Amino acid sequence: MLKNKRKSIGKDITELEIGERLHLTEKIEDKDLMLYLGLTNDANPLYLQHDYAAETIYGQPIVPPIMLTGIVTAAISKHMPGPGAHIINQQLHFPKPVYHYSIVEFFMEITKLDIQLNQVTIQVDATDEEEERIMSGEVVVIAPQKLPVKAVQTKESANGD
Repeated sequence: MLKNKRKSIGKDITELEIGERLHLTEKIEDKDLMLYLGLTNDANPLYLQHDYAAETIYGQPIVPPIMLTGIVTAAISKHMPGPGAHIINQQLHFPKPVYHYSIVEFFMEITKLDIQLNQVTIQVDATDEEEERIMSGEVVVIAPQKLPVKAVQTKESANGD
């Protein structure tokens, strides 16, 4: 745990704008797949075994869709809105499989801001090298919120910081 390691909080909802965009390019490498499969204990041979996958409709191993979702989650946590953001709902569709070593372009755009609920709605689209859609959907995020200075001081006093 990273106690006492202060990281700046991402953008407050008042700092965000409808239409704000983020574009990422990711290459799916073996190391990424192995880390995912190891962490999740996912033993689906479709994701790793070439001989097994060759006998399926895909013809070769595919990338687990949840791994693509993780790239989106990381982008939200790092960039838009940034550290402190929390996903509360997601609806994602994966119309085409992604194969190992693919280069995937992710496009994210803020489509709605609900100031009262502190919620940000982000449209997500992703395409492969052939510019075919491999992912689309929407993610709803609670924007980062800073505690008022007085609450931070009270909390620090209680923790002995």
